[in-house]
Amino acid sequence: MSQYTDNNRTLYPHPFSKAYWKQAAGEFKKQKVLIFAALMIALRVALKSLGIPIAADLKINIAFFINAYGAMVFGPVVAIVAAAISDTLGCILFPTGVYFFPFIFIEIAGSLCFALFLYRAEVTAKRVILSRFCIDFFVNIVLNTPVMWLYYKMVMGKSYAIFDLVRFVKNLAMFPIESVLLILFLRMVIPPTQKLGYVYSGIDKLRFTKKNILLMAVLLAIGAAAVSGYAIYSYNTTSLSAKYSAQERLAYNNEMNDWVTAETDGLEAESTVTIVEAANRKVGNPDLTYSLAIYSLDADKLAEKAAAEEGYGLDTVRGYSKSKAAADDVLTRIGSATAVTDKKTGEHKSIEVNLD
Repeated sequence: MSQYTDNNRTLYPHPFSKAYWKQAAGEFKKQKVLIFAALMIALRVALKSLGIPIAADLKINIAFFINAYGAMVFGPVVAIVAAAISDTLGCILFPTGVYFFPFIFIEIAGSLCFALFLYRAEVTAKRVILSRFCIDFFVNIVLNTPVMWLYYKMVMGKSYAIFDLVRFVKNLAMFPIESVLLILFLRMVIPPTQKLGYVYSGIDKLRFTKKNILLMAVLLAIGAAAVSGYAIYSYNTTSLSAKYSAQERLAYNNEMNDWVTAETDGLEAESTVTIVEAANRKVGNPDLTYSLAIYSLDADKLAEKAAAEEGYGLDTVRGYSKSKAAADDVLTRIGSATAVTDKKTGEHKSIEVNLD
């Protein structure tokens, strides 16, 4: 392949070559490309909050057309810088909350995906579909999830549901719609852009064929299968007790304590504290299984600590989580138990107690 020059019209079959990246870095030397990039940044910032409503709580962000168009013209190296600038300017000019730096990586990843598929390539419907799937699935779902988790933890001081089914479904639902609209948009803008010397691909392969429709269907099925699989995994492995409120935790601990002491000779409910350490369920299984820790309560230490600490009392101890119970010397662990209830009715089905 030829080396980079201002007149280089080479189209690359993939981005995995030194010449490709040299060409992409060379875009910084072109004044007209930098002017175009500045225009795209301004449009992205201005249009970021605008969208085309599709259904309730579902809309197409207009800025993504500009993102794809710009990335196609100036390539991955300029796209990274342009994405960082547009994200920063958008937060300054149109703030929607507390600025959180890691969100910039979401913007960069989206621009990079478009650039890697569309820059200096023969733009085809297949490339457009794949680029949109990578953004909707790998960027908006996979990459965005840990960033949102960090944001909620570090900025808002709240927990974030790693499995956000509504957000996942929205992105998958938007994938075929956005793919079709982006193909139509590029068919419209590529010819005049080609005349201006910004791109060198035509639109001959930006057509809706049976293979392209099948590709969208297969990718949508893959995304849906991945989300469904993770939903089942999350359902099976996430303990319900992690989401208990203080009142719910106290109520469940007391319920299990009454059950444990009623089924075990030698244990009295007043001097025993039972802590729900985990509450697990399985898809298709009607049972809810509790893992319990059983403690003996030192009444004298409890009284001393209650006198010394305002707000501390028996309900404090009985409402503990796993970690807090293990750290309080008022309690001494004496055993464990596994209890099974009906998921729907809460009916007690079986319990197995093991004392140390």
